[in-house]
Amino acid sequence: MARYDLNDSAPGTRTIGTVSGISRKGLPSGTVGVLGALVIGLSVCAPAYTLTAAVGPAASEVGYQTPAIFLMGFIPMLLVALGYRALNTAMPDSGTSFTWVTRAFGPWVGWMAGWGLIAATVLVLSNLAGIAVEFLFQSIAILANAPGIADLAGNRFINIFVCLGFMAMATVISYRGMTSTKIYQYITVIFQMAIMVWFIVAMFVGSADPANAEGATPALSWFNPFEVTSFGVFASGIAVSIFVYWGWDTILTMGEETKPARGRLPTESKAAMILVVILVVLYVGTATATVAYAGLGDGPSGLGNPAIIENVFAALAHPVMGSAAIMLSLAILVSAMASINSTAISPARTLLAMSHYGALPPAIKKVHPKYKSPHVALLISAIVASVFYAVMRFLSEDVLWDTITALGMMVCFYYGLTALASPWYFRKSAPREGIGAVMSQIVLPGIGGVLLLIVFVTTTIDSMDPAAGSGSNILGVGLVGIIGVVVLLLGVVLMLVQSTRSKDFFRGRLLPQADVTTDTSAIRLFDDHG
Repeated sequence: MARYDLNDSAPGTRTIGTVSGISRKGLPSGTVGVLGALVIGLSVCAPAYTLTAAVGPAASEVGYQTPAIFLMGFIPMLLVALGYRALNTAMPDSGTSFTWVTRAFGPWVGWMAGWGLIAATVLVLSNLAGIAVEFLFQSIAILANAPGIADLAGNRFINIFVCLGFMAMATVISYRGMTSTKIYQYITVIFQMAIMVWFIVAMFVGSADPANAEGATPALSWFNPFEVTSFGVFASGIAVSIFVYWGWDTILTMGEETKPARGRLPTESKAAMILVVILVVLYVGTATATVAYAGLGDGPSGLGNPAIIENVFAALAHPVMGSAAIMLSLAILVSAMASINSTAISPARTLLAMSHYGALPPAIKKVHPKYKSPHVALLISAIVASVFYAVMRFLSEDVLWDTITALGMMVCFYYGLTALASPWYFRKSAPREGIGAVMSQIVLPGIGGVLLLIVFVTTTIDSMDPAAGSGSNILGVGLVGIIGVVVLLLGVVLMLVQSTRSKDFFRGRLLPQADVTTDTSAIRLFDDHG
């Protein structure tokens, strides 16, 4: 791959080959390899936490087609991943969606893409903390042999207080920089993955036990998405399944911090593609095992029981694993705690990039002189997520379920915009490179982006129904829909306010739209020392 040197350009920007405006932000380079990035990606996706929070809502929408909906959720993710890979190869930048969409469609659309990423992360951070609280008290209850302790998680004030404690602890770890984060993630990921494999195998074995009246034999129809009753139900299920895959793109926000690539594919892109494959195998397998073991009934551990829908594995832990149930509880607790820490990587770096390029106030772009972490952006993410969770806990008894559905909407929004940025950005350069480039940079990402935006619109409309999500509503309007619309409108308001303060960015001077007449597919970011 050709090398392009950095040259001084307009104040606050640099020029990299023909990519005007892309520049470094003070983050340390060469600190994360493929394995390290993969581990951090797994930690963000947090399989143990994600699945206990998503299997119930997915099953409530599509029933026995839960494995199919998890499989279908993977397809747009794969198509989007191709677009992300192409854009990251051309423009590795910690701003990812914000930077790429700005380069493709201009500052206004780019700003909203960045806002969508930040909003989605705030939603999931609050959800992660909520799951961690529940499994903390459940683990203590199991260890102390006192089931009543688990009920403390239902006390709003105790719940919020402990939640804030988790957020503070994770923020301190992330504050100390990527190296500290990476070591912490290795330990937690190995533990949770080992327990999850154990749990999946145990569920398959238990589903065949004659004593399990709810057990069912997996059938090919479970993997057939055409058996879902309607497109609205299908879209709702896809939004939930997209939630489980969300987070893999965090790896790409570390493009300025990863080690030099061995081969043509950048280190972070290689790790992201490996991660997507691991996730689809793990998620479809877990969904199949859970439906097979628990069934769709409304019994104590049935997926049709509304009392367990937010936290299915808590109900299944003892029936499936017996005396080893504490291991699953600890795995999910560790998974949620680690993911709070690693998930903060993405919004902090997006906020850093937006501030760096003038899309947000300049104070946010500060990088800690010792730890080399975007500490101001990190603190902002943690504070906003904490406040959001506290407010939601008082508005909804089923805050975890509602935030998952709202998160799916936000993810579809910014993933869709980012995926469509690829065909627009490469529309002139890709045809010169051949059919392979046309398919991977234009056609497939374009299909993925359109699919996700259709799901976003459909889910947003359906979520206005007061029966949507958990059924929580305000004045007859579904709380999930209110969350989604209010969050997006808040982004529009903040964008308009910032446009009066940073006219250079919004006029395209600091991060200009791409000159698509040039071949951008081989452009990479290098520091001043090559």
